[in-house]
Amino acid sequence: MRRKKSKSGSSFFKEYFTILSLVILICFTILGISLTFFVQNYWEDERTELLSENADSVSETLVSLVSSEHARQNPSSVALMICNDLTMLSKAIDADIFVCDTYGEVVYCKEMRLSDMVLFTGECPIHQKYRLPPSIVDSLDKESYSGTTTLDGVLPEKSFVYATPIKIDGNTIGIVAAVQTVSETMRPFLLSIIEIFGLSSLFALVVALITVYFMSYELTKPLRQMSAATKSYAVGDFSARVTVTGNNEMAELANAFNSMAKELASLESSRRSFVANVSHELKTPMTTIGGFIDGILDGTISEENRENYLKIVSDEVKRLSRLVTGMLNMSKIEAGELGLKPREFDIAEMLFKTTVGFEQLIEKKGIEITGLDKIATTIIHADEDMIHQVIYNLVDNAVKFTPEGGSIDFNVISDAQRVYVSIRNTGAGIPSEDCGKIFERFYKLDKSRSYDVKGAGLGLYLCKSIVEMHGGQIKVNSAVNRYTEFSFWLPLK
Repeated sequence: MRRKKSKSGSSFFKEYFTILSLVILICFTILGISLTFFVQNYWEDERTELLSENADSVSETLVSLVSSEHARQNPSSVALMICNDLTMLSKAIDADIFVCDTYGEVVYCKEMRLSDMVLFTGECPIHQKYRLPPSIVDSLDKESYSGTTTLDGVLPEKSFVYATPIKIDGNTIGIVAAVQTVSETMRPFLLSIIEIFGLSSLFALVVALITVYFMSYELTKPLRQMSAATKSYAVGDFSARVTVTGNNEMAELANAFNSMAKELASLESSRRSFVANVSHELKTPMTTIGGFIDGILDGTISEENRENYLKIVSDEVKRLSRLVTGMLNMSKIEAGELGLKPREFDIAEMLFKTTVGFEQLIEKKGIEITGLDKIATTIIHADEDMIHQVIYNLVDNAVKFTPEGGSIDFNVISDAQRVYVSIRNTGAGIPSEDCGKIFERFYKLDKSRSYDVKGAGLGLYLCKSIVEMHGGQIKVNSAVNRYTEFSFWLPLK
């Protein structure tokens, strides 16, 4: 199992590394082919230019020699000079330069010179079969010829050929041709270039692959951590986090993943708290109801006390009803199924009537009420039943947690766009670390429930949800052992 997980976890890294390596190899291959192509073209241009320069030089020399008085008096001496020039130039550029007549047949070549002072007068064993094709000879009337050819099979293999006419007074008297075999010049050069490129590329390729390996490993490291973390999340362990490095898209993904993990951990904690709280809130009243009813049925509770205990049973049933109603409303709000039914009403009047409903408890605890007599009529456009639930929960909490002899202050003000409602009561207050959690589902300040044994912890969560559904905001401000103030605002329309 472990081996399988490891293989699966590294598969993306291997795939990523393989793809990058293939891309690098393809790029080096394309680079090598392109380099060979461009070097070949460059070499062809260079050889053609070299052949043309020397052939043109021979042509100019021949024109000057033939036109001189010396040539007419000593033709054999001129021929020897021509052959000497052809020999020296051919050796200098590693080519074969020869002179043809106007029909393309060779008349002078480097092999015709036996020594510096002797000229071979017979047929050249090498060039006697050479003949420029008519297509090349005919083209020389207008311009020089250059190309790669075998001279219609005369040459044993393809060669660079350059031919230029020898003209005197506009008349062509001969042709100078320069030939250089491709294989003898280009191939060794290309092989040298390829060898140098291959060695350099091999070194660069090794460095590139090593770099890509470590880069791929580092780039995929967050993904491997995410894969391992998700396996932990699947079994309920939300403590795993991804290491965030840098400020790129992968870092943003890691941050988002960690944020998701934090939310999942919070959701799991909330779920467990939900189950524990719901179980407790359902079990307590049901146990009370069952115990009192059994006591009435078996006669344990006397007849004169039955009414009192039946009242307790009734209160517990109402408590269960409120809990179920709150849970249903919470479910509808989270599912987006609880729609608003807005209408115009006076929120100041609603606050006053709701507070009057707690008159008996207020008088019993001797709580001083302030601010209600100063509230002016304020008409808003909202869901009246939902806003009543918000105000009822806030007033209920204020009365419930205000100690005997304490006070509750109400305030309602409005501007052109919003209405602001605040309810402030004296008492124990709320610690600052709990103020940010007070609106969570089933959250209670005192885990032992000594603050409110009849509360399910849904009231403030529903208040927050309802206010936000109307486009408003609710908050709490408190000082320990002094006061607690809940305030919210709603848009007038």
